[in-house]
Amino acid sequence: MTKTRQILVVTLAGCMVLAGGCKRLIGSSCNKTQAYAAAQEVAPLRIPAGLDSPDTRTAMRIPELTEPEAPRGPQDPCLEMPPAIAAPAATPAR
Repeated sequence: MTKTRQILVVTLAGCMVLAGGCKRLIGSSCNKTQAYAAAQEVAPLRIPAGLDSPDTRTAMRIPELTEPEAPRGPQDPCLEMPPAIAAPAATPAR
């Protein structure tokens, strides 16, 4: 193996090890209360006299939330995380 190839292999291996830790960082924050959860609705846009109001006929309407959010346990996976491809291994009977 040439020296350049060895450096490349070591660099790629190091990047893979570092990237593997990202999942742990992302997964630990999804059950914490996020800053946007405290956001409040603001008053509609007021147009000064003499100016035309913007065309809002095609604006996206966000429906009101009519039911509470389902509770999630501390061990539940993040909604942003894809489900496991393989079924989890069966636990041995005690």
